[in-house]
Amino acid sequence: MQLSKEEIIQRANAITKNTLMETLQIEMVDFGDDFVIMKMPVNERVYQPDGVLHGGATVALAETTGSFAAELLLDKTKAFVRGIEISANHVKSVRTGHVYAKATFIHKGRTTQLFEIRITDDEDNLVSLCKLTTISLPKNK
Repeated sequence: MQLSKEEIIQRANAITKNTLMETLQIEMVDFGDDFVIMKMPVNERVYQPDGVLHGGATVALAETTGSFAAELLLDKTKAFVRGIEISANHVKSVRTGHVYAKATFIHKGRTTQLFEIRITDDEDNLVSLCKLTTISLPKNK
């Protein structure tokens, strides 16, 4: 049985209960053969003291999006995925609205994967550019 795109998005959002993703209100909004898009509201949950989006919350959004991309776009019946390195360059502040993370593959290896995650605001301005490395480890039988 193959799930529809809407069912996959609904299931992805349902598994975030009682996690950091729920706390930050991160949700998947779209995916395709080579990308995943998630969004997060910019509000008091993700502010730093001066009322702008906290870089750590931005990185949490980026890692969540890249990890979901690895899970969706790789064969998870044989392996599980873990993030092993992330870097971020923050280039714009955001006070309100939403930020969107789009993860795409730079390298899709059998063991390691490299993603570019672009974080943009409601007007599609670049907020942060992140790079995430994940590793696929074999599931024990």
